[in-house]
Amino acid sequence: MRRLLRTFLILFSMTLVARLSFAQTAQPVRFSSDLANTVDKAVQAEMAQQKAVGVAIGVIRNGRVAYIQGYGFEDREQEIQVTRKSLFRWASVSKPLTAIAAMQLVEWGWLDLDADVRCYVPEFPDKGVTITCRNLLCHQGGIVHYKNGLVIKTEREYLCPNPFEDVVLALDTFKESPLVGQPGEKFSYTTHGYILLSAVVQRAGNQRFADQVWCRIACPLGMKTLQPDYQWKEIPNRAIGYRMNGGKISRSTDTDVSWKLGGGGFISSIEDMALFAAGLINGDLISQESQATMWTRQKSSDGKTTQIGLGFFVEEDNGTLKVSHNGSQEKTKTRLVIYPEQKHGLVVMTNSEYGNPGKFTTAVYNAISEAGK
Repeated sequence: MRRLLRTFLILFSMTLVARLSFAQTAQPVRFSSDLANTVDKAVQAEMAQQKAVGVAIGVIRNGRVAYIQGYGFEDREQEIQVTRKSLFRWASVSKPLTAIAAMQLVEWGWLDLDADVRCYVPEFPDKGVTITCRNLLCHQGGIVHYKNGLVIKTEREYLCPNPFEDVVLALDTFKESPLVGQPGEKFSYTTHGYILLSAVVQRAGNQRFADQVWCRIACPLGMKTLQPDYQWKEIPNRAIGYRMNGGKISRSTDTDVSWKLGGGGFISSIEDMALFAAGLINGDLISQESQATMWTRQKSSDGKTTQIGLGFFVEEDNGTLKVSHNGSQEKTKTRLVIYPEQKHGLVVMTNSEYGNPGKFTTAVYNAISEAGK
């Protein structure tokens, strides 16, 4: 009872503070019509170059969402246009959500970054080595990805129709797989590692993982559409995905991603992804100390500096801190990039699997720069 009361008080105070911050700092800073037209033309030109079906962008300036726009079709066959209500899969941009949820628990003393993950999730088999939460956050846990090693699924029967809605049960999709390296030995990108991390967050936070993301990230930032992309649920405005084969564009499969929620299973509007980016820039979700830790490039055991911090890719762009993450899966390509020190950023979502979101961010930034704004 005492733990539950503590949880309620922390969540209530955190949500209240964040809502006040949102009310003060997240109101849109409007583009001029000329600048909006310039950006629109740049995106449309890039769409034509890539033959993209639908694209949505969100521009953050001065720590606020400045411009949201959709282009092309959410559903080409039904001629439904992309709007700010269209929902796109986040794909691997879901990983920063999991990382933030984990670091929030670290701040509260509920999660130890350097503890063995089996302290929280004993269902994960003993691999004969210690794998820490820090290892998972920076992709140094030695956990298998899709094709870099043998993936072994646990064969069992489940009592519920959608068992992997429980992120602990989702470990069955890979937990018997051998490690592809020793923990801390090297950077080895892995979605499965983030599934394990989401299970750790669920146990450490004593609350369903998806609910923790909703309560501590979505609600405080005013994100109204962020949710798991469960195929068995009717979700309005969910974009159709498209792929290209032999130069021909066709509908993609509606592949189930419920099993990898923490590594690539969320969906939302472009506005919500932009609000998340603005929240990161403004430090609305974690302390400055935690943020600095997350945005510090990690080293492997041999002393080499990797390209990633804790949950985000980190680099310097002309001496300025650049933090980013991309996403790619059936039905989507996404990109989130922010420059925290300069308080600006961009998010891009497209329902074209063959799209290149990085070229869209470059096109938009070039358009803004050429306009002198």
